[in-house]
Amino acid sequence: MLRVVERINIVGAGIIGLGCAWRLAQRGVNVLAIDARDAGREASWAAAGMLAPGGEFFGPSALATLALRSLDMYGGFIRELEEESGVTIDFRRSGAIEVAYSEEEACALEVRTAAQATCGIPSEACIHEGRPARFFPDDAMVDPRDLTRALRRACQRRGVSLLEDEQVTKISADGRVWTAGGVHDGSLTLVTAGAWSSQLLAGLPGNFPPVVPVRGHLVAWHLRPGLIEPILRHRSTYLLQRRSGVLLAGATKEHVGFDRTLDEAAVASLQACAGELLPTLAGQVPTERWNGFRPWVEGEMPFVGQLGESSVWAAYGHYRNGILLAPETISRVAAQICA
Repeated sequence: MLRVVERINIVGAGIIGLGCAWRLAQRGVNVLAIDARDAGREASWAAAGMLAPGGEFFGPSALATLALRSLDMYGGFIRELEEESGVTIDFRRSGAIEVAYSEEEACALEVRTAAQATCGIPSEACIHEGRPARFFPDDAMVDPRDLTRALRRACQRRGVSLLEDEQVTKISADGRVWTAGGVHDGSLTLVTAGAWSSQLLAGLPGNFPPVVPVRGHLVAWHLRPGLIEPILRHRSTYLLQRRSGVLLAGATKEHVGFDRTLDEAAVASLQACAGELLPTLAGQVPTERWNGFRPWVEGEMPFVGQLGESSVWAAYGHYRNGILLAPETISRVAAQICA
């Protein structure tokens, strides 16, 4: 028998929160999505939008399986969302090239890609600018800001209520949510607040992992479109270019709590690594610089499910792969809640 869910509160309106709101509204649920800032302005806005298992998973794992499943879902997810929203989304199966700067790095890359092949991540040897490299044909990219705009529009068309710039102060086990504006009743509440999720869940029943914010800096240049087509990677540095010409470089990993300060040393290091990977960038001052907070949990497996026997559910802890894992997570949450 299907669970009857008449109204749901969603706390956190990033890509996963808005996506869950959209899917649940498609099933006839009355949805209120609440965010402490503008919808999609935290990790979703800060993300580069790589959909790149080739650069994230170095062998078989449960998380790699989820990621590959989600990547397979992306094409249909984007087509449906574009049709419902009327918003064009910059999504491309561009592939990715990972470059080795030394013989030692080349050997390590060969060993790694052999392990990746056993879990469904193909690659092939190539040469990039005279250096040994591997091409990952299935890696892709999406513009998370396009995705956020499209989800917001699709939610509006489905009748989702959106409450922005509203801080949640309390969530009770029976699914009620308190904000400065009052109490919001619901059949249940879903928390999709990224790095802030476990703070919001404090005191509720059930076992759920604490989340740690990991700050990441990115930089961007506004250049002519078509400068690079595949994603370029070397170690922890990656470059990708939007259809608009915006070229992004990322990303640092910093354990500094929720400090939003732009770290000039981190930006300079990122700029130098980007210039080495793509010499065209050497000496060019980035047009944009920003940072955001990834939600890390121990084991890096996102928490998706119900908190004990309460009327509270959560989906968080996607760390570096929130955009990649979005279609699978959104589909799973909607199916579980309405099961």
